[in-house]
Amino acid sequence: MLKDVQAEPDARGVPLNDVGIDELRYPVLVADGQGGKREVVATITMSVSLAPDVKGAHLSRFIDVLHEWRDQLGPDSALRLVDDLRQRMGSETARATLAFPYFLERHAPVSGHASFMDYACTLTVTATDTAPFVSQRVKVPVTSVCPCSKAISDRGAHNQRGWVTIDAQPNDPRGELWFDDLIEVAEAAGSSPVYALLKRPDERHVTMAGYDNPKFVEDIARDIARTLDTDPRIARYAVKVVNDESIHNHAAYAQVPWTTVGGLGNAGRGAS
Repeated sequence: MLKDVQAEPDARGVPLNDVGIDELRYPVLVADGQGGKREVVATITMSVSLAPDVKGAHLSRFIDVLHEWRDQLGPDSALRLVDDLRQRMGSETARATLAFPYFLERHAPVSGHASFMDYACTLTVTATDTAPFVSQRVKVPVTSVCPCSKAISDRGAHNQRGWVTIDAQPNDPRGELWFDDLIEVAEAAGSSPVYALLKRPDERHVTMAGYDNPKFVEDIARDIARTLDTDPRIARYAVKVVNDESIHNHAAYAQVPWTTVGGLGNAGRGAS
C-alpha cells in the first residue's frame, strides 16, 4: 500500500484558510438564461480550509469533483460542487472561482445580421457548515458618448469604449438570476451597446443612437444601481464603470460599493 503523506499529522499548529489548485483551464458546461448549456473553457481556482493538525490536501480530489460536476454548472450546482468537495476533504470550508468567456448571439440593430459577443463572466462560490456564498460577475463593453463634449461642441462629441462590471449576490442560488440578465442591465445603461458585426446602416444607427443618449460614467453607474436595487432576485450588488477615454491621457471611472438591495432608499429613487 502506498504511503499517504498528505494524511499524516502536522505538529506546527498552523491552520490554513485556502489550500488547493489555481489557474486550471478546464472545459465546463454553464447553464444559460434560455434553458440551455454553453460549453466554455473556464480558468478555475478551487480551495479548502486545512485544519492545523492536517499536513496536506489531496489535490487529485479537486479534479475528481470538478469533472463529475462539469456538465451541469450554474450558481446552485456550483454550490453543491464545493459542498461535495468540502465533505470529501473533511474541511470546514471549500471555495471555487470559475472565470470564463460567455458568448451571446446579437443581431445588428438595422440589418439584423447575427454575430456572437463575448462577455467576461465569473462565478464564485463558498460552502461552509452555516453560510454558503454565491457571487456572479459580468464585465460588459458599452459605448459612452460624453455629455459635456456634446454640449460644448459645434459638431460631434467624443465617445469611447466603456467597461461595466457588475457583481451580484443572489438571494437564492437556486433562483433564476442569470449572467444574461446582468449583461442586459449593463448594455441598457450605456449610450449604446457594442456589436461584433455592423453593416453601414447599423453603424449609422449606433452612432446616432449613442449621440442621442450621452452618458458620463457616473450616469451609467447610477442607472445600473437603480435597476439592480429593485430586483427581488438579488441580495447585494456592486457596480464599477470605467471609460477608456478617447481624448484624455487617463481612464475615467465611477463605482458603487457593495450595497444591499433596497439600500438606495429614497435617495436612489429621486425623492425630494
